[in-house]
Amino acid sequence: MRILLVEDETALAEVVALGLRNEAYAVDVVGTLAAADELLRIVDFDVACIDLGLPDGDGLDLIRRLATDPELCRPRRIIVLTARDAVTDRVAGLDAGADDYLVKPFAFPELVARLRALGRRRDGHGAVLEVGDVTMDVATHQVWRAGTEVPLTAREFALLRYFMHHPGEVLSLGDLLEHVWDANADPFTSSPRVILSRLRRKLGTPAPIVTVTNVGYQLVSQA
Repeated sequence: MRILLVEDETALAEVVALGLRNEAYAVDVVGTLAAADELLRIVDFDVACIDLGLPDGDGLDLIRRLATDPELCRPRRIIVLTARDAVTDRVAGLDAGADDYLVKPFAFPELVARLRALGRRRDGHGAVLEVGDVTMDVATHQVWRAGTEVPLTAREFALLRYFMHHPGEVLSLGDLLEHVWDANADPFTSSPRVILSRLRRKLGTPAPIVTVTNVGYQLVSQA
């Protein structure tokens, strides 16, 4: 899952982004509406976490434009992260198009839980995903193959999670880069092919992730 964090408080943005990356999310951080606008014209984010009080305007204006501007790629889900705690502010945020509203200061585990909940709402999946004999607990970051636990790094987990949200679909390298990696990823040490190769080796045989020649990769049921 790739997340856009629009937050002008640098210290808070760094802490939240680091925490989310440790939870195996890809995170791009910007501090202004202008910078968010620029990224939303070229990147298809899964979730946007948007502060309202930004240096160059109100985050609500961006949320409203995401629903109407065809040049912007609307994230699948939007969470408002703000210090505005009045009921009228919450109503305004949700009416503008946000899917959730979280008031600062917030507990980081609550943000992560809300992201998981939004993911389930979007994909129709529960907290435990199963494709063939591969099982994943999204909340605890555990993976099993035929009942045997498979230890994965955060990036390997994120990659497998994306495949398990799209079982049977053929995913290109571009799809993987778009949704599992962020702009801070080192293309040489964290390339999709390297991580994918390591993930497939850990999952064992028969390989649940197969290559579709000249197209991409596919998670298939091996049960």
